[in-house]
Amino acid sequence: MECTINWMPGTGMGFVAETGSGHFLTMDGAPDGGGRNLAARPMETVLAGTGGCTAYDVVLILKRGRHDVRACQVKLSSERATEDPKVFTRIHMHFIVTGKGLPASAVERAIALSHERYCSASIMLGKTAEITTSFELLDA
Repeated sequence: MECTINWMPGTGMGFVAETGSGHFLTMDGAPDGGGRNLAARPMETVLAGTGGCTAYDVVLILKRGRHDVRACQVKLSSERATEDPKVFTRIHMHFIVTGKGLPASAVERAIALSHERYCSASIMLGKTAEITTSFELLDA
């Protein structure tokens, strides 16, 4: 996996990342850090990537189990260390999964498998942060 980050002179602290798959992601800093608040902060993209990674796993696991999953949303909240390096110290992921006849046990198992075996991002962040999960199940 590769990624190239380029500073955008004239933007303050704006950066653009080009991923190895050819996609672009814009990042910026907070105004008090020289940024102009024109895009997500770099650590917000880390949190968003982690949420995307685990949501991907949960949907894929449920689909492979032949469950009728219709929607999956993950709401993440986090805390960071107060001093540098300001690593994540706590992350909570709340899953809202919608499906037709979807058993709660299948959703619980999919979340556990993601966090114990498949989601590289949350497993990596789990080295510095306490990661907790919860879920609610909505019937389609």
